[in-house]
Amino acid sequence: MDLPKLQGRPHLAEVVPSVLAALGASGFADTLGLAPASSACVLLVDGLGWELLHEHAAHAPVLSSLAASSLQVGYPATTAAGLAAIGTGLASGEHGMAGYTFDVPGVGVLNALRWCGHPNGPDLAERLPPEEVQPLDTTFSRAVESGIDACVISDAQFAKSALTKAVQRGCRYVGVHALGDLAAAAIAELRRGPGFCYAYHSQLDTMGHLYGPGSPAWCLQLRQVDRLVESIVEALPAGGMLAVVADHGMVAIDEALDLDAAPELSGGVRALAGEARARHVYTEPGAAAGVSAVWKEKLGANAWVAERDEAIAAGWFGPRVSDRVRPRIGDVVAAARGNFGMVRRAAEPIESSLIGQHGSLTTAEQLVPLAVATR
Repeated sequence: MDLPKLQGRPHLAEVVPSVLAALGASGFADTLGLAPASSACVLLVDGLGWELLHEHAAHAPVLSSLAASSLQVGYPATTAAGLAAIGTGLASGEHGMAGYTFDVPGVGVLNALRWCGHPNGPDLAERLPPEEVQPLDTTFSRAVESGIDACVISDAQFAKSALTKAVQRGCRYVGVHALGDLAAAAIAELRRGPGFCYAYHSQLDTMGHLYGPGSPAWCLQLRQVDRLVESIVEALPAGGMLAVVADHGMVAIDEALDLDAAPELSGGVRALAGEARARHVYTEPGAAAGVSAVWKEKLGANAWVAERDEAIAAGWFGPRVSDRVRPRIGDVVAAARGNFGMVRRAAEPIESSLIGQHGSLTTAEQLVPLAVATR
């Protein structure tokens, strides 16, 4: 089975550098062709896939009218990697947030959202300082250094989280609690004058996980997101820009293999990470080829299975993979096709129970909108 190649389409990592270039910040290139602006907001709606938006355009007339192009999010198509792409301007092969969970040599599997050992392990914030796991300068710190007033607007509970420190450090953090103060804070920042803000909304993704993308609950949440976007667009000052993007799309799982109940897949495997649609398989020394063969035979047409170097060569992790990041990628990588999932019901009971999943290489997961409004 030929491996899909990720190349040729604009990447989520290009959004913030392009917006900052449009604001006149030095050291950034506008690769997306944005109009010059004096103030700008990038709003990331977690889980808003390009295909989902078009399938349910009636619930989001404002967003749909603005979404003229799509972006690719890269592999894995998951929140930790997407937020890091926004926060560094780089793909996962360089920023190193290689999945929802991934192995850190010498420590074990890290849950990047909770910053703990996975599954059910201790907090790792002291043992794995986020600034060491992701040591590159952020787009936010670089914006401030170039003279741009920059801030992050996100849930107040994430203000001091390890993931925030890893990928959003270097600027002001404005903690909010609901759609109302998220919109109010974004509008206030846009009206302050020259500057840049990044705003994050998580609940569409939550509805998709719990009830399925396109479910009544998901569609009603999409309506609220559209009203959020409309409110900001209506309040844009002269010279203001709003760019709405997402970190990944989503599919509803209708067939799953329980990896914890498939002992034939554990031979030669020292650790499993990733998530149901995108698995990192870490093998014992010298076992990668054998493990890859067994996984290919077991998963068949349900997944693309590749050894690390094959996945890197196919561009899954971006144009460059640093030596720091390479060991975090599984010796074998399995990316689900169709609506298939690779769950772990014993080790990951909550994650395995979710209807909506993401992470893989399908267009439903990879493509997200770039919806831009200016005044």
